[in-house]
Amino acid sequence: MGNSGMFLDPPPESEAAGTLFAEALAGDGYVANYLRAWAWRPDVFVGYVDTRSALVKGSTLTERDLAVLVTATAAQRGDSYCSLAWGTRLARLIDADAAADVIGGGVPSALSEREVALASWARQVVRDPNGTTPSDVDGLRAAGLDDQAIFDATVFVALRLAFSTVNDALGAAPDKQLVDKVPAPVRDAVRYGRTPMATPSA
Repeated sequence: MGNSGMFLDPPPESEAAGTLFAEALAGDGYVANYLRAWAWRPDVFVGYVDTRSALVKGSTLTERDLAVLVTATAAQRGDSYCSLAWGTRLARLIDADAAADVIGGGVPSALSEREVALASWARQVVRDPNGTTPSDVDGLRAAGLDDQAIFDATVFVALRLAFSTVNDALGAAPDKQLVDKVPAPVRDAVRYGRTPMATPSA
């Protein structure tokens, strides 16, 4: 293992990678392990972020919708990194017990009908995209989502799956700094995926 947070060796120094790291240090105070992996191709990472941002900007999906989608997606995928990060975000938007329930596959009462439908859809898309049916889509419509919002939610899940797959396959472990900020119910609910680091990331 090239360093303790991922399987690859550290990427070569470059202006683009340096920019990613500097922005991370300014915003979070450390460089996350997943970012060290993506720094092998900063241009691809920026392209991913730009695509995700364009999708969200033109969508009617709310911040809570997106947090539910990613938390359910990460949990169904078995991705501890994104489950901890987005479970924490969902806890801030709703509450920690509800976020833990979403991670565990439950249907917390704090979620709206729309959010419950989105969580269910995310799990189905991750589990078996060929198994979706017209009635699944009709259920989303009945919960108040129009067809563009359904498309947007599906693309968002797919983008998150791609991101998680790269991170997990290359051994990116959840950073201690991240885990230290995770509410206890969320942290206790994540019992899968890569084991968090015991020491802080640089």
